[in-house]
Amino acid sequence: MMMILARRFYLFVIVCSVLGPDRTALAEGEMISLGSGKVQLSAPEGWKVEQPRSRIVEAELSIAAEEGDEQGGRVTIMSAGGTVEQNVERWIGQFTPSQGKTMKESVNRDTKKVAGVDVTIVDISGTFKDQPRGPFGPSVDRKDYRMLAAIIPTANSGNYYVKVTGPAKTIAANNEKFVKFIESLQLK
Repeated sequence: MMMILARRFYLFVIVCSVLGPDRTALAEGEMISLGSGKVQLSAPEGWKVEQPRSRIVEAELSIAAEEGDEQGGRVTIMSAGGTVEQNVERWIGQFTPSQGKTMKESVNRDTKKVAGVDVTIVDISGTFKDQPRGPFGPSVDRKDYRMLAAIIPTANSGNYYVKVTGPAKTIAANNEKFVKFIESLQLK
């Protein structure tokens, strides 16, 4: 518990020092530091730091909605347990395929070497079973949603999970930023 509190305090200090009192949007290249500085990612321009909605989320960012989308995207970063397969299956379970598609057609999965580790990349689309009040609250079906996710293994800090969810149009417009975000990974 103390380790979690220390991580959160460290993240709070980093975020406050980066953002200052009146700024929430990250400038391109500003570092997001996790795991006592052992995991670092370079922020895409325009993504904004938010207060995490859940205590298990170490960092949360938001993405502005594209024209025509009612909501923007949500980016969460956390360290958690479970295997790569268990987490991928759980994420797939949060979606139902769009009409006329199978779940297999709605999921793309790849592995990419970044910072010397094999990062698992998952891209899922369909109707997202959002749980805005947490894992024990009721779910809300959000049609035409998409999730981009990465599982980053670390030697001493377990796996880190980066998830970007939101309306498909907004996420598509930020796909390249997500890729660059993951490719900016530095492990210390």
